[in-house]
Amino acid sequence: MRRPHPRPERPSAGAPPPPAPPHAEVHHSGVVDKVLVSSGAEQPDPRGARVTTPDLSPKSPDWWRQAVIYQVYPRSFADADGDGLGDLRGITHRLTHLAALGVDALWLSPFYPSELADGGYDVADHRDVDPRLGTLDDFDAMVAEAHRLGLKVIVDIVPNHTSHQHVWFQEALRAGPGSAARDRYVFRDGRGAQGELPPTDWQSVFGGSAWRRVPDGQWYLHLFAPQQPDLNWENEEVRADFRTTLRFWSDRGVDGFRVDVAHALAKDLDEPLRDLGAPELSDEAALATMPPGSHPFYDRDEVHEIYRDWRKILDAYSPPRMAVAEAWVPGARRALYARPDELGQAFNFEYLKTGWDAGELREVITASLATAQAAGASATWVLSNHDVVRHATRLMLPPGTDTDAWLLSGGSAPAVDRAAGLRRARAATLLMLALPGSSYVYQGEELGLPEVADLPTAVLQDPIWEQTGHVRKGRDGCRVPLPWTTSGPSYGFGAGGAWLPQPAGFASYAVEVQDGAEGSTLELYRTALRLRRKLLESESLTWADDTPPGVLHFVRSDGWRCLANLSDRPVPLPPGEPLLSSAPLEPDGRLGPDTTVWLGR
Repeated sequence: MRRPHPRPERPSAGAPPPPAPPHAEVHHSGVVDKVLVSSGAEQPDPRGARVTTPDLSPKSPDWWRQAVIYQVYPRSFADADGDGLGDLRGITHRLTHLAALGVDALWLSPFYPSELADGGYDVADHRDVDPRLGTLDDFDAMVAEAHRLGLKVIVDIVPNHTSHQHVWFQEALRAGPGSAARDRYVFRDGRGAQGELPPTDWQSVFGGSAWRRVPDGQWYLHLFAPQQPDLNWENEEVRADFRTTLRFWSDRGVDGFRVDVAHALAKDLDEPLRDLGAPELSDEAALATMPPGSHPFYDRDEVHEIYRDWRKILDAYSPPRMAVAEAWVPGARRALYARPDELGQAFNFEYLKTGWDAGELREVITASLATAQAAGASATWVLSNHDVVRHATRLMLPPGTDTDAWLLSGGSAPAVDRAAGLRRARAATLLMLALPGSSYVYQGEELGLPEVADLPTAVLQDPIWEQTGHVRKGRDGCRVPLPWTTSGPSYGFGAGGAWLPQPAGFASYAVEVQDGAEGSTLELYRTALRLRRKLLESESLTWADDTPPGVLHFVRSDGWRCLANLSDRPVPLPPGEPLLSSAPLEPDGRLGPDTTVWLGR
């Protein structure tokens, strides 16, 4: 599920529009035009070893290994019926935007029936569509149109918990202690003379105790919001139901699944339940301080049995359905979820959490590629998603910034230079897209959208705000609906307003403004994805020698190279034809600060 990361900035209503986006200098080269994507042929590795390039054609079982996957947050993408909430027909209408962008697949965040206690991750029915977002017929039409345009479809699956409105949980409340209905969840008697104390000291990710008492005196576990009771994955009925869910969506043409909070399904439920001993140890970051597999509810070894079972189902389809784990665990443990007999991929959050520092990024990239290779998986890279501050803002925050406090200040302490943030974000994107493996991009980053940090507290929807006693604003700032046009009540998002208010400055980021505009961030993404598709080769890279401080320089297996200058001074370019740069080169041909360039042979 989602770690409650803070958010950055948005321009206040009435604030002047942001500066014009920096332009990209695009060079087209005969070198690029001659590059062919290999189909399963062996290629020489620059270090002398031989590596196999996977077949990445759309019908290949390995299409996902170096794919670019676009995350759609349905409620904020496009609204077809004008009610202020994005919907499936809105997504279908805008699929041509994704096809023109050049991505390989879209990943849909939850669109299931939900009271939206946690942005749709409180699911009342895992095999239906929220009526506010459409119908199953609308879903089928969307999948058909996506496939017609050559786009794969990945959906979120939320196996750790249900909504408290789910028919199972309502049955459990009626059935009472000791019932089969309650065994689908984690119910326990409380401690204390009258059972008035929670069964353990476990804490919710969103703040406060992870236990909620029901009228008959028992307590149920909710690692996230109280409206999200945890399922008991030792219960065979729970396991069987999710097998049915995987088949249900696969039969409807879904090409893969993103597994929410994949590391939390297996729990140590032997009596007596074990205290952690300190509330802060409930955070995933504490996993590094505990023996592997010993945490009572995160990253237990038993969870892998579940995914090996799922893989048998996913492999029964042709091509096999892909899956990617959201697992906030240390790198070596995270790779276990990505083994070929389990999910195949896992999100690389170490990369996302690494600051704008060349040494730290090189270390994370090297380690990520090594752990993925050891697991037989492909590496993944991500800069933004629906849970974190958008990288056009985040990468400009000083190291060590308390983002909770920063959000409470409305993004003013410290203030963020939006133009500099966009320049850095563009450089970070070209760096990410040059890496071997799959890249996940979040809706709106192709427009260079900043974080909307100054949302009024009265409009906040994230449960983090209330559950932390108004100490943390939560994640709404990266979920503000997209701007498609420069005018209208919601900048083309829909005919009416939007469920979260858009800042006035969003008009200057609209698709309408950037479409076809030379040097716009949208055109940078389009060009980068077009070139990337031509340049794809094996899943390896070689670091260049004698790199200046603050610079990342690597060579891909077919000889093209990427240089990212994270320093504060220009650096000379090595020999090679510039193919694409995130900002214009210096007048003397050097690579400027916060700029990335791709070079052909």
